[in-house]
Amino acid sequence: MSTANPATVLEKPAAILKDTQTFNVAIPFEGAPITNQRSSGRCWIFAATNVFRVAIMKKYNIEKFELSQAYLFFWDKVEKSNFFLESILETADLPVDDRLVATLMSQPVSDGGQWSMIQNLVEKYGLVPQTLYPDSFNAQNSAVMDRLLTTKLREDALRLRALKNSGSSTAATSVAAAKEQMMQDIVRILTLTLGRPPSSYTKFTWEFYDKAHKLKTVKVSPKEFAGGLNDTHGLRALGGTDVHSLFSLVNDPRNEYNRLLTVDFLTNVSGGEYVTYVNVDKPVWKKGAIEMLKKGWPVFFGSDVGKFSDSKLGIMDPDLVDYELGFNVKLGMSKAERLTAGESAMTHAMVLTAVHLSPSGEPIRWRVENSWSENAGTDGYFVMSDKWMDEVSLLQI
Repeated sequence: MSTANPATVLEKPAAILKDTQTFNVAIPFEGAPITNQRSSGRCWIFAATNVFRVAIMKKYNIEKFELSQAYLFFWDKVEKSNFFLESILETADLPVDDRLVATLMSQPVSDGGQWSMIQNLVEKYGLVPQTLYPDSFNAQNSAVMDRLLTTKLREDALRLRALKNSGSSTAATSVAAAKEQMMQDIVRILTLTLGRPPSSYTKFTWEFYDKAHKLKTVKVSPKEFAGGLNDTHGLRALGGTDVHSLFSLVNDPRNEYNRLLTVDFLTNVSGGEYVTYVNVDKPVWKKGAIEMLKKGWPVFFGSDVGKFSDSKLGIMDPDLVDYELGFNVKLGMSKAERLTAGESAMTHAMVLTAVHLSPSGEPIRWRVENSWSENAGTDGYFVMSDKWMDEVSLLQI
C-alpha cells in the first residue's frame, strides 16, 4: 500500500460494476460539448451556463453551443470587489482583527460562487455566446490574477478604513473619491487580464450554423439574449431555465427543515440578492430534481466532490473505497457531523442530466455533467450513486 494510492488500491469492483452509465430518465437534449474550466474555480459559472444553454440551443436549433463563462467571470470579479470595499466601509468601526473583518480580508474576491450570485449577474449583465468573448489565459489560469486582485483589495481596505475613521469633516467625500479610484484600478486589471467584455446594453451580432447547416444571424444585447430564458413563450418547455424564479434547495441536517437559510455578507453584487437556501429533507430534495429531469430541465447542484470519488472513472459513491478493510479503521460520521466538524463543505458545482429509477420510482443513480473536460469520467460525464447524493451533495436548484 505504501507504493500506491490507497484510494485506488482499495476501490471495490462491485461498486464500479453497479455504477454504470445507464438511465431510464434523461433530458433528451444535453447541450454538447463538454466544457472545461481548466485551472480556475469557475465551476458554478460553468454549471449555470451549461443549464442555460439547453434552452438556447433548442430555440435556435443548434447542435453545439457554449455561453461565455468569461463574461460572467469578469463582471463577478468587478462586483465582488465593489461588495468587498462596501463591506469594509460597513465594518470600519470594528477592530481589524475582529472575526468578521478578518473573514472578509481572508478572501476578498474568490473564483467561487453560488446560484443567487448567478441570478445577480444575469439580471445585471445578461449573457453572451462564448464565440464573442472567449476565455483568455487568465480566465483559464486565474491564480496570478486573483493574487494581484487580493493584494490590491487588502491594501485598499486598510486605506478606506483609515479614511472612514479619520474624523475629518471631508471624510465622506474622500472615501467616495478613493473608492472610485480603487474600482477603476480593479477594472483596469481585469480588462488587461481577461479582455474588454461586451457592453450589457449594446447589441452584438452573433452568426452561427443551425442543425440544417444554414447560416443564421442574431442581433441582440446581452440582457436581451438572457431575457429569452425568461420569456412567456415557453422556453422552459424547451428545457430552459427562468433564472429569476428558480431557487436553491439545501439539505443541511444541522438546521430545521422547511425554513429559509442565509449567510451574512455572502453575495457578489452590492444591493443584489444575498445567497439564500430553503432547507429540506432528502426526499423533498430528490423529488424536485427528478421532476425537473422528467420535464427535460437540467439541474444545477453543488457537492463536496472530492469525497468518495474517482475523477478518472467518473464515479461518486461512498461505497467505492473500503478504507475499513485496508486500515482497520471505521469512518462513521453522519452528514451533520461532517458539516459541523468542517470535514465536508460545498466545493464544486455540476449539472444533473439523468436519473435511473427503480420500478417503484426510487432513484438508484444519477448522471452528472461536469466541467473538467472529456478526459474526466466517461467523456466528461460522471455517475453518482443515490447514497452519495444523500451524504455528499449539499445544494440543488
